[in-house]
Amino acid sequence: MPQPKTFSYLALGDSYTIGEAVPQEQSFPYLLNKRFSNTTAPEIIAVTGWTTGDLKRGIQQRNLQKHDYDIVTLLIGVNNQYRRYSKDEYRTEFIELLNTAISYAGGNKARVVVLSIPDWGVTPFGKNSGDPAAIAADIDAFNAINKSETTKLGVTYIDITPASRRAAYDTDLVASDGLHPSGKMYNLWVEQLQPVAEEKLK
Repeated sequence: MPQPKTFSYLALGDSYTIGEAVPQEQSFPYLLNKRFSNTTAPEIIAVTGWTTGDLKRGIQQRNLQKHDYDIVTLLIGVNNQYRRYSKDEYRTEFIELLNTAISYAGGNKARVVVLSIPDWGVTPFGKNSGDPAAIAADIDAFNAINKSETTKLGVTYIDITPASRRAAYDTDLVASDGLHPSGKMYNLWVEQLQPVAEEKLK
């Protein structure tokens, strides 16, 4: 079956979803849209610095009336990790957010994609903030939680963390602020996302 010319897309997250420090069109939701010649801009609920709790409140405040998006992505947790919030709290709130994402996909788990948390420890900011190895280990622990809960619910999980770690030796993958991904990095994520989205849109 041919893929639709346009599709409705809801992206839930934080700075990694809005594309902090890069033009909006270089953020991964907009880059993904462009791959499908989509003329409908993605709906984005994300703010730099948001934790799982912040995202929950942000979704409630937006009060979206549409509950049948073709694709819903969820990428959240880096700020829980950065602020050293409880992993138990993260698990509880992540599960709630994942179920919310499913509800906005019309209850269809097949339309939802969870992305892993990138490793900010390899960036210039991260290297100057402490122990990159300790940051990496903590990121891995948070990702073990979101991957486990995503798998339990039978939702698609895409591990973008290895791609994010390429920034350790390729500075072109980091935005001008020395912390967030560049458009080049987001394109790497979309390379992983596109075939999954194509399958879901058939």
